[in-house]
Amino acid sequence: MRAGSVRPGGLIDTGALLALVDAGDRWHSPCRLAFEGSRLPLLTTSAVLTETFHHAMRRRRDLRQPTWNFVRLGSIVLAPITDADLPALEALMHRYADRPMDFADATLVHVAQREGLRSILTIDHADFETYRIGRNAKFRILPAR
Repeated sequence: MRAGSVRPGGLIDTGALLALVDAGDRWHSPCRLAFEGSRLPLLTTSAVLTETFHHAMRRRRDLRQPTWNFVRLGSIVLAPITDADLPALEALMHRYADRPMDFADATLVHVAQREGLRSILTIDHADFETYRIGRNAKFRILPAR
């Protein structure tokens, strides 16, 4: 994080972002309540935003602008992923090859470890209940099932 910036309260994943911008999503209300109860900002990565916009446009073309509006509120901050992070991301994807872990999830797990974060706003409970921060730390998943 940049010097002087506010410490993030946790992470946010693709499915939760989509649910927040799509009132018709079955996870909209639980994600909205979890988001409103979270310490902001939440961190995400460019890989997660890429997935979010891809799925938003596939779901409904009219979700593009609400997604942009939400992302630009300042409640979500992009965590940088650089060339130096790539070996760690590759190692995570190998570690969880049986899931299999996608690149966006790898960036979130890596950022959680790098930034010392444990909370994640996600609807992907199965994967994030399996992933560990470091060797053994579990994610605190919001919203609960």
